[in-house]
Amino acid sequence: MLRLLEVKSFDQITIRHLVAEAGVHYATFFRHHPTKEALLDHVAAGQIQRLVELAVPVEQQVDLHAGFLTLCEYVDAHRTLWTALLTGGAAGAMRAELLRVSSEIAVTRSTPDLWLPVELGVACTVNLIVETIVWWLKQDAGTTSPSEVAAILTRLTTSLELL
Repeated sequence: MLRLLEVKSFDQITIRHLVAEAGVHYATFFRHHPTKEALLDHVAAGQIQRLVELAVPVEQQVDLHAGFLTLCEYVDAHRTLWTALLTGGAAGAMRAELLRVSSEIAVTRSTPDLWLPVELGVACTVNLIVETIVWWLKQDAGTTSPSEVAAILTRLTTSLELL
């Protein structure tokens, strides 16, 4: 799926394309995933997990900007894939998975003196991050650097006191 998403939109990819790319029998696909959308959800979950593994430890040990920079550098290094995931058929699955993972993290890190309910803060932050990255991915590559996007995300989240 990842290789195909780099050259085709999700809507153009069929299960026959997937099994041909993977070199497996058509029926084998259905032993693991009931639909191509279910496979896409699995891919989205894996990509979000990778971002969390990269960005959260950095943010916890260094600072918020460093975490956003790690996130942006990863997305930039996989720009074609993330463009397909966030602007194509996987956008809903990506948002849902990021929201789920972020909510789990927020429960362990929330402070009781926040003015904003944790659930609302997570939803606002996830949407702000996703919309900023989608905006960036729609720009020509190289127009805005990962560092500039990380700075935007840092300023937006801290100025809104979301994190």
